[in-house]
Amino acid sequence: MTTTAPSDVRPDPPESSDDRSLTEFGYRQELHRSLGRYASFAAGFSFISVLTTVFQFFAFGYAFGGPVFFWTWPAVLVGQLLVAACFAELAARYPISGAIYQWSSRLSNLTFGWFAGWIMVIGQIVVVAAAALALQMVLPAIWSGFQLIGDDPTPTSASGAANAAVFGVILLVLTTFVNVIDNRVMSLINRVGVTAEIIGAVLIIVLLLTHSERSPGITFHTGTAAQSGLLGALLVGSFAAAYVMIGFDSAGEMSEETRNPRRVAPRTILTALGAAGLLGGLIILAGLLAAPSLTDGRLGVEGLSYVLTSSLGDGVGRALLADVVVAIAVAVLAIQTAACRMLFSMARDGQLPFSGRLAKVNPRTGMPTAPAVVVGVLAAALLLLNFASPEAFLAIGTTCIVMLYLAYAMVIGPLLVKRLRGQFPGTDGTDGTDGVDEEGRPLFSLGRWGVPVNALALLYGLFMSVNLAWPRADVYDPAGGHWYFQWFTVLFLAITLVLGAAYRVYKARATVAEEAPAYA
Repeated sequence: MTTTAPSDVRPDPPESSDDRSLTEFGYRQELHRSLGRYASFAAGFSFISVLTTVFQFFAFGYAFGGPVFFWTWPAVLVGQLLVAACFAELAARYPISGAIYQWSSRLSNLTFGWFAGWIMVIGQIVVVAAAALALQMVLPAIWSGFQLIGDDPTPTSASGAANAAVFGVILLVLTTFVNVIDNRVMSLINRVGVTAEIIGAVLIIVLLLTHSERSPGITFHTGTAAQSGLLGALLVGSFAAAYVMIGFDSAGEMSEETRNPRRVAPRTILTALGAAGLLGGLIILAGLLAAPSLTDGRLGVEGLSYVLTSSLGDGVGRALLADVVVAIAVAVLAIQTAACRMLFSMARDGQLPFSGRLAKVNPRTGMPTAPAVVVGVLAAALLLLNFASPEAFLAIGTTCIVMLYLAYAMVIGPLLVKRLRGQFPGTDGTDGTDGVDEEGRPLFSLGRWGVPVNALALLYGLFMSVNLAWPRADVYDPAGGHWYFQWFTVLFLAITLVLGAAYRVYKARATVAEEAPAYA
């Protein structure tokens, strides 16, 4: 006698090669694997979000470096491409969410990898807050009515900082909502936003170049902005490029939701950074060439918004600025998504407080809901610092860069040690790939260039971390009297490490207590 299964019971779908690859790492497929090559590219590109970050930090770079700060852009791009090349190798061998945490743990040990993930996720939360503040650089330039608080839209003024916080919180509410709806909705918004951003970036470049007021030779001048000599101008001016070109690892973060991740993710990591680097450099150059004046002080305060509306007219300029608003919104969404995947990955391993809740994935949407809410709430709380002092704008922005640079170094460093020991990740068979991707082609590899590229990437990352965190009073506390802002990055990092260490000690003791035998 045979029986028939109820109509609402469906057999498990056949396991794909992507799912089997995840199983070999000890995880089951819970996130929905629905992202293709362009969606993977969009994940990395939208985190970088060249329009968001260039518009946010152009004024700062020019104010401290003058026109010569342009040359910090190709220098940082080369350094970050070295890092991205190493990450591309790792993405091919370890296509797992929580990339930085997973890579560092597998290259070193769980404790070291945990701190890399801890620093990274805290840094990502700070980046979410910093990116949300970028709306203040654009909205009041589109319409003065967007200045809801006071009448000075400058982000470093009291009213500008408070207004930035208000719009930042509103944006975080929207992105948090999208991050809990559905994986496919989030991806669609991301792809549409990235397409609009690329089109807008190309239009801005072309239109500004057709309105050039001077020759490219101006980029060799420090102008009246640089007060600390050429080297000082370049070191501080590099903050803008350093802030822009981070987050390309997001393509790796989304590996568990990407089809054929071993083949797709490495290439989208590199193409996302390369495309953003090229477009961003051209936007900065075009802005310097088309600015109505380099000496009236407005370029170091209002930045590229001033150039667009002054050179292209209010109508065209504001239309392009509206495109920048879209880019900012999509950037905040993408960064929040990456932070959610990091929280999910660490919680899935039981490595965070409330891990059971944070690791839960909604089976219908394929989204980890609790991490999205946690990231949104914590980022919004950071924005409240802007009400306390305008200096918080720069402190938040620089802190997040340092956190991510350090987390990157905590991957690149162990990777270099593995290379020098002849233990290149994946060649020992632990990843189950036999050195090929889903299409049977060799995994992305730097080959004999691995050691020099890896070593230069580590040196660059450590140098930039020190440069960014250095407590320069004229940068972090220009008004004086706020020592905590001058040392904000160092203090924030120290507090992050202390809290992380305290939790690790508590967890270790709790584990020992649970495993201890009970006696009657």
